[in-house]
Amino acid sequence: MTSADNAHARDAAAPATGFYGRRKGKPLRALQNQHLQEDLPRLQIDLATLSDQALPALFALPVAEVRLEIGFGGGEHLLAEAARHPGIGYIGAEAFVNGVAKATAGIVEAGLTNVRLYGDDVVPLLDRLPAGSLARIDLLYPDPWPKRRHWKRRFVRPDNIDRFARLLMPGGHFRFATDVEDYAAWTLRHLLADARFHWTARVADDWRQPWAGWPGTRYEAKARREGRIPGYYEFQRI
Repeated sequence: MTSADNAHARDAAAPATGFYGRRKGKPLRALQNQHLQEDLPRLQIDLATLSDQALPALFALPVAEVRLEIGFGGGEHLLAEAARHPGIGYIGAEAFVNGVAKATAGIVEAGLTNVRLYGDDVVPLLDRLPAGSLARIDLLYPDPWPKRRHWKRRFVRPDNIDRFARLLMPGGHFRFATDVEDYAAWTLRHLLADARFHWTARVADDWRQPWAGWPGTRYEAKARREGRIPGYYEFQRI
């Protein structure tokens, strides 16, 4: 077995989970906690009732397609996208309670009707969503797990790529952003080797420049201040 085969085997043997680390940070403010108690129940996706129905039925008003953001952090990008595209449904998945609280408050304050949330490890959600039901999946600045012994924890790995391929409709897109060069190379290696995906870049500026309408994130701003240059990678489901 070659070293590449060994690496692939280690990736494939990774446990079926997408989240490692803390689930809660600083104590929630009173208003954030109120939003969690009063508003999250109607926004939260319940796996027990999620069926093979068309995903647009999850939203109060008709939507043309559904997109998923994995690990939305404080929700800056998720809410900006939902506000910019009211005719598209957005599902945001985030296991960190503080991020869920902030996003819930933002959804309510902005009066958004096209966002649903999933506040837990995203893998069970990915396994319950209907095949071919998503037009786009965004994975923005995931934890790079830089130590070699932790690479199996990286979210971009063969089992999750299989999940993306199952969920994306033909012509759908997987978008990935990172400020870690090694993680960018890792992701390119995995996606370029997968015949189900096509990297859309034609010239270097295609991955050096943010996508149209990109609002940025707090993490991205911090990375730029510290001299780390983000990259924006997009792959189309064939």
